[in-house]
Amino acid sequence: MDNKVTGWDYFSLGMLAFAGLGLEALYAYVLEPMIYGVTMQDWNTSQTIIHWIITCISWGIVSYLLILASKKKYQFNLFETSDKMTKWQWASVIFCVVIALIASYIDWKGFKVIREFQSKGLLLFVFQYIYYAFETVLFMLIIIFTQKAFEVWYKRKNIPYGGIICGITWGFAHAFTKGSIWIGLEGIVLGFLLGVTYLLVNRDIKKTYIVLFIMFAL
Repeated sequence: MDNKVTGWDYFSLGMLAFAGLGLEALYAYVLEPMIYGVTMQDWNTSQTIIHWIITCISWGIVSYLLILASKKKYQFNLFETSDKMTKWQWASVIFCVVIALIASYIDWKGFKVIREFQSKGLLLFVFQYIYYAFETVLFMLIIIFTQKAFEVWYKRKNIPYGGIICGITWGFAHAFTKGSIWIGLEGIVLGFLLGVTYLLVNRDIKKTYIVLFIMFAL
């Protein structure tokens, strides 16, 4: 079975994770405006929360199916234990987190988590961060699967291929949905940092998720 698995198999899983993220655009820009009769910018609190719930359920299903397919079809278990991290790896991870948080602070003109709470209030804030938690899973899967794909193709494991692909896909998607090239460029840089972090934590999916969530959501 292992001899039959190609880089394209893993790359396809990564692109399916990206397509999973794109489901939100389908809901937000096509289906829900047809149902509510107003665009996303004019949704009330209930409509916004319903959107996040539907999106999170969809993302959860997609994530589960991709992880299951990876293990059952390609024998690639994302939850395998990793080697112990060295001190320089921990220091490098902390450095990446600090860079991401500084960039977020500059972009939001303050701490993102505080600004989000101030602008949305408690109820929307809670659902917003549940939404972020599910979003983190999918862009993490983009990184993991595309990293694996390029490693199969090029046999080198010290280049953050997954971060590059995540940055490109995520950056262009945000540039399109947000209508800002600057936001797209930020997405490219952040995606690269996230990919570097994945390698620094020795591909440990639990550590990866926690650190990526901090870098993205806080």
